[in-house]
Amino acid sequence: MSLTITIEPVDADRDATTVHAWLRHPASAFWQMQHLAAADVVDYLVAIAADPHQAAWLGRVDGEPTFLVETYDPAHVVLTDVHDALPGDVGMHLLVAPPPVPPAHPVHGLTSAVMAAVVRFLFDELGALRVVVEPDVTNTPITAKNDAAGFRALREVDLPGKRALLSVCTRSDFASSHLGRIHP
Repeated sequence: MSLTITIEPVDADRDATTVHAWLRHPASAFWQMQHLAAADVVDYLVAIAADPHQAAWLGRVDGEPTFLVETYDPAHVVLTDVHDALPGDVGMHLLVAPPPVPPAHPVHGLTSAVMAAVVRFLFDELGALRVVVEPDVTNTPITAKNDAAGFRALREVDLPGKRALLSVCTRSDFASSHLGRIHP
């Protein structure tokens, strides 16, 4: 599989319509944002851009918008009361666009390639020493994907709207994982 995956800062005005469509899809239920209007998504993305402890990134596969990544400093955002953040920790949320209906040309392994590219980006471009995630404990597909990327579960924690599986991944965890060997 040869995919060109790029990651760039989100432009709220340019990208909000695309992100809004992704968030409204039933497959995005774990994001708890299906109720947002398009203007709310613009406001949400603008607020992230204005916060020095967060960033939003648009991912493209072969030039097409395909995923959203949110990064955050877990010492200041989301995990402040449940995680002893270390210097170099970077929190991450990943939303891969739902497949089109009807499916055009499904790309086997797309989500794995995206996950590998995102984790590599966090280590190589953002300088993360550890990547921290906190998916809903009932979101078994993302838990399996996190496992494949080398994430180690620390414990379950209560966060607003969910019981989460707090997990971390070091560069060496990722390098020795199944997804760490994927180079799109």
